[in-house]
Amino acid sequence: MRLLLAEDEKALSKALTTILKHNHYSVDAVYNGQDALDYLVTDIYDGVILDIMMPKVDGITVLKKIRAEGNRVPVLMLTAKSEVDDRVLGLDCGADDYLTKPFAAKELLARIRVMTRRQLETVDTVLSFADISLNRATFELASGESFLRLANKEFQMMELLLERPGQVISTERFMEKMWGYDSDAELNVVWVYISYLRKKLNMLNAGVRLKVVRNAGYLLEVSHD
Repeated sequence: MRLLLAEDEKALSKALTTILKHNHYSVDAVYNGQDALDYLVTDIYDGVILDIMMPKVDGITVLKKIRAEGNRVPVLMLTAKSEVDDRVLGLDCGADDYLTKPFAAKELLARIRVMTRRQLETVDTVLSFADISLNRATFELASGESFLRLANKEFQMMELLLERPGQVISTERFMEKMWGYDSDAELNVVWVYISYLRKKLNMLNAGVRLKVVRNAGYLLEVSHD
């Protein structure tokens, strides 16, 4: 699951990024509202942690703009203010939840789980194609009576493929969604995870395969072996 963290206090941002990554989230961190807007155009995020007081563009304005554009990504607002009016304004503008600084890491993680769980409830919990299925709640890939629990990035990759079965997903799209723009990862890391998923499909004796489309990307198709 990929999150965008928009927080201008760099020490706090670094600490939150470490906590989130330790809890199996992928995180992109930005330090002003304009960068947050630029990143959110990509539509690759499962949730946003958005500070209200930021340079260039404040968090409330960011929230108003993305909601006006139809972006329904879950948003958790962070604020140093505790006044009721500020909380109400954020919620009225389309925030899913708010958290007042300072806060405990456990509370932040709990709020994120609740926020993203609501998002999952609006989409199919189980994605299916041919004889395989992927449970978004448990990370389990199944075929017939057999199933395996996927690691985080394996799950993200399979989720992308199952959302568009038969369609080519480019290497660049996998990189954006799973590693983010600031990652030092090489493009060949995508091939590494494709090979992991191929092994998992073989272990399940699945009737689908991962096909490489030269100079284009990868797709799921029914195996004709």
